[in-house]
Amino acid sequence: LYRKMLRIRLFEERLLDLFPGGQIYGTTHTYTGQEANAVGILEVMQAGDSVVSNHRCHGHFLAYGGSMHALAAELLGRETGICAGRGGSQHIKWQNFFANGILGGTVPIAVGMAFAEAATKRKNIVFAFIGDGTLGEGVVYESINMASLWNLPLFFVVENNRYAQSTPVEMNLAGEMCARFEAFGISAKELEARDVFEINQQAQQLANSIRSGDGPCALILHTYRFAPHSKGDDTRDPEEIERYRAQDPLQILAGSIGKAEKRKIEKSVADEIKEAYKKAQSDPHADPQSLAS
Repeated sequence: LYRKMLRIRLFEERLLDLFPGGQIYGTTHTYTGQEANAVGILEVMQAGDSVVSNHRCHGHFLAYGGSMHALAAELLGRETGICAGRGGSQHIKWQNFFANGILGGTVPIAVGMAFAEAATKRKNIVFAFIGDGTLGEGVVYESINMASLWNLPLFFVVENNRYAQSTPVEMNLAGEMCARFEAFGISAKELEARDVFEINQQAQQLANSIRSGDGPCALILHTYRFAPHSKGDDTRDPEEIERYRAQDPLQILAGSIGKAEKRKIEKSVADEIKEAYKKAQSDPHADPQSLAS
């Protein structure tokens, strides 16, 4: 778990280092600080399950098992990228992993996919990652209604990183997050997302319930992103950021690992990051002419 979380953290930090140099195409939204969410949740994934992600998708993709080199190449606009350099940071598809940058637009897609799974009577689950800001989109509630009405195998994961871009959650959402799902008859749990083991345990319980035919569930994870919303648009109080950094889930987990093993993992991951980006930077740029073929 530490290795998986560290891979996400160091990949994103390297990405932010590269951005000012103009090597990254489009915008980007990093996952630093939220690594325990993706790793803890997707550890319960089984073969055949699907993941629907959003604009902050890099951590979800790596936790899903996607190639670090292919992700780096995609961000750098290379032919070897996940989508041949055309999807960029927010729009990627690989195996049963789908990401879309349209806020809220992913939720009806996830419902449709879960409907297909239910129709074929498989035991597969669709994991739908959304943020607190997404709960302001009307299509989300139409989708939740259908998911509940049709008893679909859908696992909603709400990552409440406490800001919708730059708007604090207190100024953006009325009422309780769990109540929004419970109003539609969907069981909802919430956690302070500091302990990856606790997240994983709760996710396993909910996934078991969904696979047994109990219908959709929701898990609200109260988390925090350490980096800006996207590249550099950060209006948060620096003292607030430091306060949450003191509760870093990655460092909490690191405290349970022996020093020698920790150093070994950190070197291995650092080498992997360096090689992934180095290889991607030497790969050929995406050729617009190939779009016609």
